Amino acid sequence: MTKEQFLKSSRGKQWGYLFVRHPLTILFGYFFMFIYGMCINPFLNEPRKHWDCFLALVVHVGVGIGFFFWDGWQAVIMAQTIPHFIAFAIGTYLFYAQHNFPDVSFSDKAGWTYEKAALESSSFMKTNSIMAWFTANIGYHHIHHLNARIPFYRLPEVLRDHPALREVGRLNLWDSLACVRLALWDEDRQRMVSFRDARALRTPG
Repeated sequence: MTKEQFLKSSRGKQWGYLFVRHPLTILFGYFFMFIYGMCINPFLNEPRKHWDCFLALVVHVGVGIGFFFWDGWQAVIMAQTIPHFIAFAIGTYLFYAQHNFPDVSFSDKAGWTYEKAALESSSFMKTNSIMAWFTANIGYHHIHHLNARIPFYRLPEVLRDHPALREVGRLNLWDSLACVRLALWDEDRQRMVSFRDARALRTPG
């Protein structure tokens, strides 16, 4: 939302927006992003189109049941719940930071182009080789948006062959921590701002 959209919205919509962007919602991405956001909600909205989302949930629950009969609740918690909780907390946070950073740029329909949106509305997060391996080069997010057909393992080659892409929306892991507080697009300042920093921002209640 832009700052103006937020201020003009109903209290319920404001609270909903606050909830979606709350750090605890990001932390519990396993439940809010995966189970609800990626499985339940798409299937309920368009069952025929997103039947695979329901299938993913069935498989996930089935694996949990398998762990339970194999070694009880301890296996479910240690082999499924905790690893998924950690993975989706990190994944939700990375996705948030890669689209909500200080130098991000958003354009309306009049000034929108595919290339501009790809390169200025998503970041390049510099990570070490271990983190890059575990996240399938998710840090090269701007290149992925520029051309989603490039396999994840070839994204570093694109950056190597096109050095100018190294400075587009660049973040390191520590810089990205500050992105969690960015929540509204201030059209006047042309940048993301926090709820607290937005001028004349009225909080619900």
